[in-house]
Amino acid sequence: MGRPSPEIGNHWNRRQLLRTGLAGVAIAGGMAACQRLQTNSTVKIPALPTEAPPTTGMISPLQMLREFDYGTVKQEQGRRIREFRITAGTGVLQLNSVVSFNTWNFNGRVPGPALRARSGDRVRVIFLNHGGHSHSLHFHGVHRAEMDGVRPVRNGNATIYEFDAEPFGVHLYHCHVAPVSRHISKGLYGLFIIDPLQDRPPADELVLIMAGYDLNNDQHNELYAFNGVPNYYMRYPIPIQQDQLVRLYLLNMIEFDVAATFHLHANLFQVYPTGRTLIPREETDVITMGTAERHILEFQYRFPGRYMFHPHQDAIAEAGCMGAFQVVS
Repeated sequence: MGRPSPEIGNHWNRRQLLRTGLAGVAIAGGMAACQRLQTNSTVKIPALPTEAPPTTGMISPLQMLREFDYGTVKQEQGRRIREFRITAGTGVLQLNSVVSFNTWNFNGRVPGPALRARSGDRVRVIFLNHGGHSHSLHFHGVHRAEMDGVRPVRNGNATIYEFDAEPFGVHLYHCHVAPVSRHISKGLYGLFIIDPLQDRPPADELVLIMAGYDLNNDQHNELYAFNGVPNYYMRYPIPIQQDQLVRLYLLNMIEFDVAATFHLHANLFQVYPTGRTLIPREETDVITMGTAERHILEFQYRFPGRYMFHPHQDAIAEAGCMGAFQVVS
């Protein structure tokens, strides 16, 4: 399954991209937020916008926002097994009106699916590599060395990763084939959530993953995005309900930048570091995260209106990593 695609269709320098490329953002199709959530009836999720965005060539960030993959649940020898299937492939992602990017991806999307298990589950991941290069799956968390995903899986081959889901919290997975920064910046990463045995309170649960795009292979990012597409949530603000508790699973996967912040306008959020606590550790409106750092943030808006969120490094925000919540009453 073939040869890797060329890196980028058109060559633009960084100044041209920021001046011209951000002028128009091509947005992915598919309006329904395809959820497999075990939601409580007290959670109110506003209707999504009715305007159909133009296509990006891959799954819509609207679908990614509230979509979790719980796998296929099986019982084996009295043990609950969650089985996931992940395929590495390639595909073109339209970043804006002038820039298309040839991704390496998991399950045809960037970022990969948000996998979700319960603490104590046995996790089985069937990994197929059709990506044209050697790839692997490295999961953060606790597991045996042979399940660590540092051994390359050659194109056309498959392997199985199996381990217990521990500890509870917000983790991630990514390709660990060298150069790792290149494989991640091409799109081979995703969120891995292990829920605690004790359920968290009902909330509108969202996924936001920050990432960058190195368009000319100089190990500097020209564009940035939440959930794959630069400026997507500025054109299509995320609808949330007034006074509804929002639980945000936030992950920083920006390569080539030492750290990034996340700032929420006109509000404060409670921080659950790495999702490893059931009570918040601090309350703030800006948090600093290194690459691969992740947290659960919880907040609710008292007043309706449109409120921005973005890194407080303005150059990163203005290069595509910016969005807004539309609070509806």
